[in-house]
Amino acid sequence: MKDQIIYYSVGPLLYCPANKSTIAQAIIQEKFGTHFSLALCLEDTINDNFVAEAEQTLLQSLRDIYRAHQDSDFFLPRIFIRVRHPEQITMLVSSLKECSGVVTGFIIPKFSPGNAGDYLHKLIEVNESGDHRFYVMPIYESSDMIDLRTRYEVLYSLKDTLRPVEELVLNIRVGGNDLCHIFGFRRNPNESIHNIKPVSSLFTDIVTVYGTDYVISAPVWEYYGGDDWKTGLIAEIQDDKLCGFTGKTVIHPKQIDVVNACYRISASNYNDAKSILGWDKDSGSLVSGNQEGVRMNEYKTHLNWARRILYLAEVYGVGEPSLTI
Repeated sequence: MKDQIIYYSVGPLLYCPANKSTIAQAIIQEKFGTHFSLALCLEDTINDNFVAEAEQTLLQSLRDIYRAHQDSDFFLPRIFIRVRHPEQITMLVSSLKECSGVVTGFIIPKFSPGNAGDYLHKLIEVNESGDHRFYVMPIYESSDMIDLRTRYEVLYSLKDTLRPVEELVLNIRVGGNDLCHIFGFRRNPNESIHNIKPVSSLFTDIVTVYGTDYVISAPVWEYYGGDDWKTGLIAEIQDDKLCGFTGKTVIHPKQIDVVNACYRISASNYNDAKSILGWDKDSGSLVSGNQEGVRMNEYKTHLNWARRILYLAEVYGVGEPSLTI
């Protein structure tokens, strides 16, 4: 289990095509609020014939954000670049020079045995070449994981590959839409991806293999308009949390406040977590009813849960989670 708040701090990760020339001003003017992270995508959202142009727009956007932040105080989100091949990592860091300090890290799409080594080699290279630390977030969305005869081998092999850079792996992410695409599925706004059994069973395996060592983020919710989009998002987040996920990929600014509200920690959970972590370990009993007298707290059983709750409380705040925002 991760023991530093940075691993819980990504929050809602807003995806944006890297060729969107207005993104720098939107960040500088705080148009998306002050509690989210940003992913600038050079992969699926960019036409293969326009990658070079998108790279230049991305570089200019990051330079504009960096320079503006030297002169004015605005919320600077954690910024990640979703690359499409390993060489982009070193090229972008080299091109940005001192401006690379606004980049928290890189997102690896379709993380698989065939590309993991090359991507992680580039990650190590850029971390050894300067003072700025770059993190990585691999996305588990490759068809390599579908075959049940080899799934566990693939998942554990990738975990072994990540071990040397474990402290640099900010989150494990899952590509819900890509996995649904493999089967030809698409959920409606009143349906949770966790009810799509071939996909949710893979989520379960990922959480089982990685959940004790990494923070795992929930898949994107693609709806942001219509009558049911918000209700559906709230319902899926409840499933996300129950199934072991923290945070969520979002594709529209309207989704940011919903994710933040749903991850707010209740006062009851917060108080119980503090009580468990403050337990007198020399006492004769390591179990008792909580302050409200409604459930049992047990030191040895609930310790990891309590640590996670306090990290999340620091990121999202304390107050009853909102289900009606």
